[in-house]
Amino acid sequence: MTVRFEDLSVGDEIPSRARLVSREDVKAYADASGDQNPLHQDDEVARAAGFPGIIAHGMFTMGHLVSCLVDWLGEVEALRRVHVQFRAPVFMGETIVAGGAVRSLDAETRTAVLDVWVKVERGGATEWPIRRSEAEVRLAR
Repeated sequence: MTVRFEDLSVGDEIPSRARLVSREDVKAYADASGDQNPLHQDDEVARAAGFPGIIAHGMFTMGHLVSCLVDWLGEVEALRRVHVQFRAPVFMGETIVAGGAVRSLDAETRTAVLDVWVKVERGGATEWPIRRSEAEVRLAR
């Protein structure tokens, strides 16, 4: 799918994208990124830090958000920048959902600023591993 600037309006939501977080995915991310922090690998270390077990890397969660954006845009080149605030950990076996909405449009530069987020349902409440965050996209003619 390739998004056209002319088809966007302020308030439009981008399609959300869900992903189940597994130990195998977090291990693969640790190996690919070189981030071998024991919080992401060793349940005992994570429990000693106050978590129920290992947690996903913040950048793993951000990677899911960026994948959601690129899938919506249809081309990676359209994504100009992403700024995120990490707000909550992500545990194994949780389903994270990335999404966002159009905050503003600039017809002269053909750019849109999006409010973006990643959420997870935990214990009957919504937690926000990424919140108060934004992406800027530029759409070709």
